[in-house]
Amino acid sequence: MEKWFIMRKGAPFQEIAQKFHISPILARLIRNREITDEEEIRLYLNGTIAELQDGILMKDMDRAVEILSEKIREKKPIRVIGDYDIDGVNATYILLEGIEKLGGVVDSDIPDRMKDGYGLNQELINRALEAGIDTIITCDNGIAAAEEIAYAKKMGMTIIVTDHHEIPYEEKNGEKVYELPPADAVVDPKRIDCEYPFSSLCGAAVAYKLVETLFNVMGQDVEDVDYLMENVAIATVGDVMDLVGENRIFVKQGLEMLKCTKNYGLDALIECTGVDRAHLSAYHIGFVIGPCLNAGGRLDTAKRALELLRASSRREADLLAGDLKALNDSRKEMTQAGVEEAVKMVETTALQEDKVLVIFLPDCHESLAGIIAGRIRERYHKPVFILTKAEQGAKGSGRSIENYDMYEEMSKCKALFTKFGGHKMAAGLSLPEENIEVFRRQLNEKTVLTEEDFCEKVSIDMQMPLRYVTEELVEELELLEPFGKGNTKPVFVEKDMLVLNSRILGKNQNVLKMQVKDLGGTVMDAIYFGEAQECLEKIRRAGGKITATYYPSVNEFRGQKTLQIVIQNYR
Repeated sequence: MEKWFIMRKGAPFQEIAQKFHISPILARLIRNREITDEEEIRLYLNGTIAELQDGILMKDMDRAVEILSEKIREKKPIRVIGDYDIDGVNATYILLEGIEKLGGVVDSDIPDRMKDGYGLNQELINRALEAGIDTIITCDNGIAAAEEIAYAKKMGMTIIVTDHHEIPYEEKNGEKVYELPPADAVVDPKRIDCEYPFSSLCGAAVAYKLVETLFNVMGQDVEDVDYLMENVAIATVGDVMDLVGENRIFVKQGLEMLKCTKNYGLDALIECTGVDRAHLSAYHIGFVIGPCLNAGGRLDTAKRALELLRASSRREADLLAGDLKALNDSRKEMTQAGVEEAVKMVETTALQEDKVLVIFLPDCHESLAGIIAGRIRERYHKPVFILTKAEQGAKGSGRSIENYDMYEEMSKCKALFTKFGGHKMAAGLSLPEENIEVFRRQLNEKTVLTEEDFCEKVSIDMQMPLRYVTEELVEELELLEPFGKGNTKPVFVEKDMLVLNSRILGKNQNVLKMQVKDLGGTVMDAIYFGEAQECLEKIRRAGGKITATYYPSVNEFRGQKTLQIVIQNYR
């Protein structure tokens, strides 16, 4: 069930339009994104890397760079320990590149998803000790590894944590008492005592800030590592961070750099996935390039993706890119099978009554739990946990809806887990198999979710007759990019359009091509991707009329440009 509503936020649109040389339509869209004062609008439209804050403002950044610069000068062996996802791999790459360029002795290790699980563990520390490592620097993990870090410190190691996850806490007398790991430096913008003005960076962005600050402190030219912004962009989109503030600047800049990347691996991956380089966008990172980089960590080892980023020749890069694409193709098939099994369970068991879905798929590959949880969340618009059988007990991932703080709710039954972590919209956990049913019951007993929360809200920017759809508007809308979480693509709506003709296209018969006429008499092409036959039947039952949300675009075919609307939701 969808609930449509049109945003009606006021502002002096004509004045804004004149001041920033944009149309009143664009001024309204910017206001709808809660960007209100002139400086915010300027940054949103024209923000550059000059506006990025100095990393030294982060709590413990001074300690981290002081320790690292000393270790680099003394040629002490440093090991970067990342995570096995797109953010962790790019963060690892950034730290390796930065420390190497400064002359440091550095290598890396990334946990195996199946054998090691998430984050720093004793086995990884023992491997580092055996290799004679003096210093460990974590990235995209470490904030919840207090016990492991205490062990490493006891063994005489220097530990620097860089992370972006929530700080673990204990509830004491109704108050949250935050617990930092006993590392030599803990750099995480989510720290309560961190005064850095933007706390929503991904792990790779925190790593980049560290490298940048290190270059400054050691008197090196920071521009030498500007190219690493493309990795920050990939990680920011891939880790589904809000595309606002500094994230927007990083992604905007990084995407431009990616179009002409000098990184052999990324260049090979763009080519082998068939991405149109000239029109490369956040969409391609999220749905084409990113899943390939993640596929190694899911089905094999994340070290493959790191090898791709570090490839020293085009030949090596082509081989690695081909392998990752093949792994991702396998991952897609396995995911589809898992989604089908989960849907069957929800619709044929007592799970269908639950407000929070906890689904145990023992035979599912544990690395696919998060993706399947996301698909099931989209289908039912409920918080979802997918659990799989692991070497010890069960492991899984959760994906949430806007009104359900997953980390907060899990914290209420933390005694059930052997390990857990995450944030409002996503989480990871391990627990004994016998606790699964208790976990499901407790989450559902404690939740305050209402039926209203399960209604998918379609937020519409404005009603716009088709006569306003021009090539100039389509071009102007590009100023709002990159689109993604926190900066969604604008949504327009038009009522009671008459469908003049239609046909179903596509190998899977999932494209409906139409010609529509609005109440003002404007005729335009329209295209809908989805259940084409079902859509067509509903239009016929409605007397050939459709009310639809849409996004305007230009379709180019054989050198011919045609305006069209891409329908997103319809009634």
